[in-house]
Amino acid sequence: MPTQKNIAIIGVGLIGGSIGLAVQQHRLAIEIVGIGRRKATLDKALARGAITRATTDLADGVAKADLVIVCTPVAQIVEHVCQVLAAAPAHAIVTDAGSTKGAICGGIASQAADPGRFVGSHPLAGDHRTGPENARVDLFDEKTVVMTPDASTTIHTTTQVEALWCSLGARVVKVSPGEHDQGVASTSHLPHLVAAALAESTPEQWLSLAATGWADTTRVAAGDPGLWTQIFSQNTPPLLAALDRMISCLEQVRTSLVAADWAQTEQHLAQAKRIRDALGN
Repeated sequence: MPTQKNIAIIGVGLIGGSIGLAVQQHRLAIEIVGIGRRKATLDKALARGAITRATTDLADGVAKADLVIVCTPVAQIVEHVCQVLAAAPAHAIVTDAGSTKGAICGGIASQAADPGRFVGSHPLAGDHRTGPENARVDLFDEKTVVMTPDASTTIHTTTQVEALWCSLGARVVKVSPGEHDQGVASTSHLPHLVAAALAESTPEQWLSLAATGWADTTRVAAGDPGLWTQIFSQNTPPLLAALDRMISCLEQVRTSLVAADWAQTEQHLAQAKRIRDALGN
């Protein structure tokens, strides 16, 4: 990717901070401006070396930007992208890192003055821990980033943003916003919901017996409840469809357990193992 003179990152937590660290390592920008609401968070990002300048003023932060990455919670992304497109130079391109895409891309297409300069992105990388103190320079290495260009997105915008993610070590997959939301409902949003349900349904008196299986399965349940409520609210129909499929599977397994049909139980476990093994890691 050609070096950008100025990259601005709105939201310098785990994802935004990791982008900044990786951009620094690969020398993709002369200046990296961090934009946020909390000075304390911006100071942490500066101390980590994720950004070279910090500001709480969005218009000031994007005034000279060539590329802007919006890494705020999903409920704020449409507003922030519209503000960037109004305040940044006319040549600046914009992307995001939100976990939903239909509501975001649709909102920007209908509300932004120049939506062609925006393309949706979703890096499939992260952690239940948050904040720039947990940012990692290698967070995107060999990870998938889903890009969701739509009818309003220019080819130049898509090409430039794809080059950014590839330069950070990621693999890019391009799908429509709707396809993205259907896919991550099963592979990201439902797993979080299931992890939360398992944690909530576990009596605290038995936590002393919890080992790596319980800890690994519930790890993502430690994520921010407010952020995940926003995600669920923006992707409810695909999430409900995925949840219904899981409920059907659980009912079938329950039926086999009640009937002491161990051959059928083993078939369910074998099918699950086959699908899990197909992931390859």
